[in-house]
Amino acid sequence: MARRKFAEEHINHERWLVSYADFITLLFAFFVVMYSISSVNEGKYRVMAESINAAFRDPLKTLDPIQVGELARSPEDINNMIIELEKQKQKIEQKQKKTQPKDIEMESDKDTFQKISDEVTESLAYWIDNDQVTVNLNEKWVEVEIRTSLLFKVGQANMGKEAQEVIKEMASSLKGIPNHVHVEGFSDNLPIKTRRYPSNWELSAARAASVVRLLVKQGVEPSRLAAVGYGEYRPIASNDTPEGRNKNRRVAVVIFAGDDTRAKIDKEKQQQRE
Repeated sequence: MARRKFAEEHINHERWLVSYADFITLLFAFFVVMYSISSVNEGKYRVMAESINAAFRDPLKTLDPIQVGELARSPEDINNMIIELEKQKQKIEQKQKKTQPKDIEMESDKDTFQKISDEVTESLAYWIDNDQVTVNLNEKWVEVEIRTSLLFKVGQANMGKEAQEVIKEMASSLKGIPNHVHVEGFSDNLPIKTRRYPSNWELSAARAASVVRLLVKQGVEPSRLAAVGYGEYRPIASNDTPEGRNKNRRVAVVIFAGDDTRAKIDKEKQQQRE
């Protein structure tokens, strides 16, 4: 019996198209997902960014909570969020101003006084080396103390040439700063009674005024200056010895840190009258 012949199966050479179509579909789906992820809502993004910045800027964490809620759907929503963030930013800045400026101002004053002290010390180095001038610095003022033996003769308030050189050097440092300056005169306890100076009060005040007058002549603003006479009543050494009395006869130029409160009030009253 003859064997039955089977028809040969046709080979499909286009089968690769199925796999290719599946690959293209998956690739399209992949790019659609990537595009959807990359679409960021501008309003929500700004809120998140500002919230993070505010949290890092404010260590006290006093910000009111920001309600993100639903996605911003219009420019008006975005503007409202930005306005709210600006208000909270202003709150942060106001609170920081209450805590930081005092420390900053104090550091600034220290730097300023140190600079003034260094400049005066350098300009008066010759007389400092000869123990005729001393410069003292603290948080409230810079004090330049000058022996009257350098400035004035006994019982007089007129300065000689060398004394004028000292004051001129000092004036060059004082012209460039806005601080108020007091020139203070002191004397020993030896009594004086002349027609011009009935007591040590008048003598010490006249010496301080002579220094102020020369400072003004050298360009220091007069409204920042004051002349004060203490007479014999603020000694720094014993008046029982010639050396002690010599130390007590002195003039001090005091550069203050803060504003002269009384001068400030008088200036305000004058402006109101005008």
